[in-house]
Amino acid sequence: MYSYKSGIPQIDQATGGFDAGTNLLILAPSLSYAERLAYSLSRPQPGEYAIMLSTNERASEVIDQFKAIGSDKHFVGVIDAITKSSTPAVADTGRFMFVTNPTDLTGIGIKFSQMIEMIFDGSFSGKETGLFPPPIRFCINSVSTLLMYRKLEVLYQFLHVMTAKLKKAEGFGVYVLNSEAFDEKTISLIKQLMTIVIEIKVERNDNYFRVMGLRGINADWHKFTVSKGEVVMAL
Repeated sequence: MYSYKSGIPQIDQATGGFDAGTNLLILAPSLSYAERLAYSLSRPQPGEYAIMLSTNERASEVIDQFKAIGSDKHFVGVIDAITKSSTPAVADTGRFMFVTNPTDLTGIGIKFSQMIEMIFDGSFSGKETGLFPPPIRFCINSVSTLLMYRKLEVLYQFLHVMTAKLKKAEGFGVYVLNSEAFDEKTISLIKQLMTIVIEIKVERNDNYFRVMGLRGINADWHKFTVSKGEVVMAL
């Protein structure tokens, strides 16, 4: 079975990476390295693809972020839930797809399935990787924004479908949720859909993370930074 490298030494050395079909929640407060970590974990390695559902950045900005950390844009797709509200005439391309706004969960699901199909049939990048099933990293940035627009029960069903699709496709999912913005019931319900949770805390402007639910990894807090897409562990 394919393993998705995390780029975090403690994880990759102990486990070899994340198993195909893993869904991972980044649970973090505001003003933390959550988004940087999400991009790092979602960055496609050679032979892989990435799809980002963006609720707070335009597709071009997402691609710029990936390019800045060394990703080949031909292997990155974006489902943009921002641009169409201000530019209704914007049209889908092979790797950029647009929905009206973050409330359009049905549209998001359709665009996601279309991208998956294109990756599987080799028409997404025009550069087949030779791996089958093709390894796909998927990120929702962020679940917090979706929760602002849709009821918890509705979003739970949407995420249930998305996480199941990732498992079936043997992909790797990353989901970002603000730990300060929602009550324990909401957080617990979202956690139920996840294989692994990475919690982040900030103390005196330093970021720490711990990993929950990964065999062979303890739940100790580790100080870290993220530089140019690389997770750097503090000594």
